[in-house]
Amino acid sequence: MYTYQDLQAVGADERDRMTFCLNVIDEHKATAAYEEAVIANEYDKQRNVTINNYRKLLYTMTGQEVPDNYSANYKCASNFFHRFVVQQTQYLLGNGIAFKDKKIKDKIGGDKFDRVLKTVGRGSLREGVSFGFYNLNKVQVFSFLEFAPLYDEETGALSAGVRFWQIAKNKPLRFTLYEIDGYTEYIRRDNGEAEVYNEKRAYILDIQKTGDDEEIVAARNYPSFPIVPCYGNNRQSLIVGMRENIDVYDLIKSGFANDVDDASMIYWTLQNAGGMDDIDLAKFVERMHTVKAAVVSEQEGATAEAHTMDVPTAAREALLTRVEADLYRDAMALNVNQISGGNITATAINAAYDPQDGNASDFEDNICDFVDGILFLAGYDSNTEYTFKRSRIANQLEETQMILAAAQYMDQQTILEHLPFLSADEIEGIIARTTGEEMSRYADADNATDEETETEEQ
Repeated sequence: MYTYQDLQAVGADERDRMTFCLNVIDEHKATAAYEEAVIANEYDKQRNVTINNYRKLLYTMTGQEVPDNYSANYKCASNFFHRFVVQQTQYLLGNGIAFKDKKIKDKIGGDKFDRVLKTVGRGSLREGVSFGFYNLNKVQVFSFLEFAPLYDEETGALSAGVRFWQIAKNKPLRFTLYEIDGYTEYIRRDNGEAEVYNEKRAYILDIQKTGDDEEIVAARNYPSFPIVPCYGNNRQSLIVGMRENIDVYDLIKSGFANDVDDASMIYWTLQNAGGMDDIDLAKFVERMHTVKAAVVSEQEGATAEAHTMDVPTAAREALLTRVEADLYRDAMALNVNQISGGNITATAINAAYDPQDGNASDFEDNICDFVDGILFLAGYDSNTEYTFKRSRIANQLEETQMILAAAQYMDQQTILEHLPFLSADEIEGIIARTTGEEMSRYADADNATDEETETEEQ
C-alpha cells in the first residue's frame, strides 16, 4: 500500500505526482477493504450480491449445463443491513450533538453539522471508515469509495489523500491530491492523458474586494491535515460476518417462494418416456403451465399422470426465525417486536436496549474522536464539552413519574435533562425562557417596591 512517505519521495514534478495519484487510486480500488465496501453498498441498497449472481441450472443427458428458464427463480433480498446501519446511526446521532457553548456548533456548520455526523456515521458503519473535510466553517463528507487515504508510516495518522470521482467510464476522471499545506486538482480526459486542472493552493484564502476586482492578500492552512477519519466499530464494515447470515435468510426465503410457485401447479409422472432428458421434461412442464395441454404418443404406450403436492413449511419458517434472531443478536440491534406488545415497563425496555447500548458506546468513542479532530481544526481544545442524547423507545409516563417523584432533590436543569420527551435544544430554550421570566418578575417586584417607597415619602 502507498503511504505518506511514498508521496514525499515523489518530489515536486507534476507529471510524477499525477502518475503517483493514479497509482494510488488503482491500488486503493484493488484492496480487499474497497471490494468489501462496494459489496456493503450493494447490500445497503437492498441488492443482495449473492442471490443476484445465483443461477438455477439444468443438465442434459450428456452432463452439459444449461440455464433453467422454466421454473420459478425469485430473488427476494431482505433489508437487514440497511436497517442495522440506520438504526445504530439514528440511535446515537438522531437527536444531534449538543455543545455546552452553542457558539461552537455555529462555527462548524450549526444544525447542518448534525446531518454531517449522521452521514459520516452511516458511511463508517457501512464501509468501515468515512472522512470529514473541514472546509471554512463547514464539513464535507468523503466516502471510502471516493477517497484513498495516505497514512504516515511512523505515527499512523492520516496525512494526505486522493479524492477521485468519475460519473461514467467514458467521462473524464477528476482527482484531487490533499496535503497538509494545500491541495491540487487534476483531470484525466478521454485521451488518457492527465493534466493539472487547478494548481496547488492553500486551504484558506483571504480575499480583498476593490470594486469589481478581487485580490488574494493572504493564504493560510490549518494547524493539521484538514481531513479527519471516522471509523466504524472494529474499523471494519458492519457487513463483515453478517453477509453470510443475510445470504442464508434470502436464499431460504427465495427458495421457499420458488417451491410455492412451482407447487401451485400440478406435477406429472410420465411413463414410457425414458428418452426425455431434463430439458425435455422442463419444456413439458412449461407447456403444461402455459398451454395447459400436451400431446402424448399412444403408439409407444406413453402416459402422463397428474399429481399435487404440499410444500413443507415448518422447518423453513423455523430456520428463518432462527436466522433473523441471530442477525439481530450479532448486530447488537433492537428488535422492536420484543417490546411492542402491551404496557412494557421501563425495566423491560432498558433490558432490551442493553446490547445496543453497549454497541452504541463503542461507536460513540469513534464519533467523539472525529468530533475532537474537527474541533481542533476549528481552533478549540480537547476540553470542549458536548453530549449525545440517544434516541430510544421509552415508557415515558413511567419515567416521567419517577423523575417528578424525585424532583424536590434536583435542580431544574437536571429534571429537564432526564425528561424523556425533551431534546437538548428544547431544554436550552426552556431554561432561557424561565430565566427571562424570573428576571422579569424580579424587575417588576423591584419597581413595585420603588413605587411604594416613593408613596411613603410623599
